[in-house]
Parts: sequence; structure tokens; C-alpha cells
Amino acid sequence: MRGAASLLTSPLEVIHLGIDSVAEAPRHGGAPVISAEFLPPAGGDAARVAALTRLSTGPLSREIDAANQRALSRFLSSRPHLAGIGIARDVIPGMADDLFLHAGPPVTWDRMCGPLRGAVVGGLLFEGRASTPEEAERKAAAGEIRFEPCHHHQTVGPMAGLVTPSMPVFIIEDLGDERRGARTFCTLNEGLGKVLRYGAFSGEVLARLGYMASDLAPVLSAALKARGPIDLRLLVAQALQMGDEGHNRNRAGTSLLLRELAPAVVRSCPDKERAASALEFIHRNDHFFLNLSMPMAKCMLMAAEGESLSSMVTVMARNGTDFGIQLSALPGRWFTGPAQFVKGLYFPGFSEGDANPDIGDSAITETAGIGGFAMAAAPAIVQFVGGSAEDALETTRRMGHITIGPNPAWAIPSTGFSGTPTGIDVRLVAERNLLPTINTGIAHRNPGVGQVGAGLVNPPWSSFHDALLALDSHIAKNR
Repeated sequence: MRGAASLLTSPLEVIHLGIDSVAEAPRHGGAPVISAEFLPPAGGDAARVAALTRLSTGPLSREIDAANQRALSRFLSSRPHLAGIGIARDVIPGMADDLFLHAGPPVTWDRMCGPLRGAVVGGLLFEGRASTPEEAERKAAAGEIRFEPCHHHQTVGPMAGLVTPSMPVFIIEDLGDERRGARTFCTLNEGLGKVLRYGAFSGEVLARLGYMASDLAPVLSAALKARGPIDLRLLVAQALQMGDEGHNRNRAGTSLLLRELAPAVVRSCPDKERAASALEFIHRNDHFFLNLSMPMAKCMLMAAEGESLSSMVTVMARNGTDFGIQLSALPGRWFTGPAQFVKGLYFPGFSEGDANPDIGDSAITETAGIGGFAMAAAPAIVQFVGGSAEDALETTRRMGHITIGPNPAWAIPSTGFSGTPTGIDVRLVAERNLLPTINTGIAHRNPGVGQVGAGLVNPPWSSFHDALLALDSHIAKNR
């Protein structure tokens, strides 16, 4: 009672959360009011709040938690290794001579953004199916080529993500006990600037792709056959402690890969100049490892698919027009929304007006708990995407609020060697109104130009809200 009396007689100080108008009365009475930002769960939508309540309370919540732990455990048990290099038409399931794979959810030629159209034009020129860009555009518009997402074929591709039938691809194989032999695929990384994955298709782009197919891939393939599989999970663990985050900074990962490959390249390639050229190509391209961290992440996340009650996100991908996600409980089903514009730093001569919306399968790294989720491991990344070293640390901390648990194999020194936050829970995203953070490159909106910057981006809310409702409906129908 004395406490209540003191409250009535002492000066009033108010901390307010919620509707702003409620705070007007104490303000008019002269009381200091501190307003804390508050958003109701699931954006305040009644149907989503009801679904979230069903999925996050009572026995069902405990069952979903258990399913998420099983999915995460399978993810952590995956052992992706770089096993070899092959030609896309020969090794990718379902690949055909009239099929081009692209990043993100399904999209038709008429809805493709500029960078993806540019990549398709370059792909047709590279394959010899067109002799000019104009002819390539006509053939693409006429339906002479089929388009399907990389993800539909156990494949991932950065930015435009284009994979054509004759391109060389990395072969990643799971050597874990439970999913031994499962495979994922990705093209080899071209480097930065004017490259096919950013929609460029000039003569220098096509010449580089030709060199990668005729020289680089055979040299590396022979080296891998001589050396044997390379444990990618282990390389990422080391790279995180050397300043990488696995998406936009791959300097350490590329260096570690080079150390693994160099002796085998020298021993297996009889032509010294050809061997030196291959090693120099990797040395000059700090992003070379990105095209291994991505299929590694895809391999691990595939292991987490198929838990019928799991709310774990297993795919995040964008095609420059749409952003899409998939859930463990609903493998293969896309939940899409509009691709967002990236906030970041631009190369000299470019600005926000030149940018295309977010594009690429590389958000698979964030889905797996690296990239933006591991920014605390790579404070130098802020020089490329903007912000401060403290922002990088805080981003990793925030991502821990929407994930199922840490990955003990991928420890971050600046967070006391805690594991990277892993396993995005669509329920926690909705409950805490907190979207995943993705760090990424920025492509010019017009085909043929290439990269113009890099920065940070969040997915559209609609992807996660729709996935939440679909999970609720799926569980209700199958219980």
C-alpha cells in the first residue's frame, strides 16, 4: 500500500509503448514521457496474429520447436565437400540443351529485370545460339529457351545466377552419414565488375567465360581428382576467424582454397603456364570462394528440408523482380514478394537511380547463418557495404533473435566464439517484426553494364507473412 501511495504522491515518469495518443494525457500533465518503439506481432494483422498464436503456444509450439531442432541437427550434420567440376548438361539433374537456369523464384522473359536479361543474352551468345545481342533477345522472347530456377535443380547462382548447358560447374557432395552422396552445383566465379552474373555480355565477358571453360575448369578438375574432396565447412570455419563473413567478403576463403589446390595444380598440370594462369585467376579474384560457400550452404539446407512441422527457412532467393523463400515443412513451395532496393555504397559515377532491385541466390548464405548473419566476424565488410564495425556486431546479435540456435562449428571471435545464428524461424520473424539482413552486391538496372555497388537489404514482409499463414494451414490440414 505504501508503494501505491508513493506512486500517487511522487513525480510521475512514464515509459510508453503502443498507441501514441495514450501518452498525450501524462504529457499534458507535465510528466516526462519516454516513448519506446513498439509494433504488434505479425504487423498487427488479425489473421496473422491468430496463426502466430496457434504456432507459438501450447503443445503445438513444443512440437514445432522439436521439429526445428531436428531440421537444425540435420543441417549441422551435413558434410559438404568440393568433389569435382563437371559440365552443367552432364551433371545437373534435369539440365537440357534448351534450358537456362536463373537465380531466384520462377520468372518469365517478359518480367525479367535488366541484369537477368543481359545474362540471358550473354548466355545465348556464349552457347553459340545467337550471333548478336539483338538475335539473342528475339530468341529469348520467342521461347526458344526454357527458363527455370537454379533451386529447382539443386543449383545456386550469384546475382543473375545464369547457368547454361555447356558451362563448367562445381560439384559439391555431402559426405555426412545421413545424406552421403547428395549433390549441389554452382558455376565458377568470374570476378567483379563487368561480368555475366551482373548482366554484362561484352566481348571481354565472353572471352573470360571461354577461358574458364577451356582452361581453368580442366586444370582445377584434374587437381581435384589428384587431391581428393575438400571440406568446405572446415574452410568456412577458418575463414570466419580470418575476417570473412561468407557472402560479400571471401578473401580468406579464397586464400584457403588456393592453399588447398595449388600443390595439386602444380603436380597434375604438365603445362606450367596453364597451371600458373589458373592459380593467378583465383589469386586475382577475392570472390572466387563465394561460388563454393553458396552450394555448400545449399547442400546443408537441403538436409534440413522435409520436416513436416518445421518453421525453419531453407531458401531465400531473388531474381531481380521477386524475392522468394521456402520452408522446411513445405519444400519446393515459393512465398514471394517484390525484390527490394539495396541500401549501400556506390562505385564512382553511379547512384541509387542506376540500381536494380536485389538479385541473386547468394542469400542462401544468410539462410545458412553466414553472410549478413556473420557480419560480426568481418568488421572490414562495412567499408564495402556501409555502416560501422559496431553495426556489423549488432547485426549478428539481432539475427540471433530470429534463429533456432547457434552453429558451434562456425565460431565468431568478436562474440566470444559463439556460433553463428542459424536456422531462421518464420515464427520469430513475425513475432519480433524483425527481418533477416542480407549483404549483397548491386547490379545496374540496365543489361550490359555490370556491378555498381554493394550494401544491405531486407526481404519483403509479404514473403514471411504468407509463409506463416501457409505453415499454419498446412499443419491444420495434416494433424
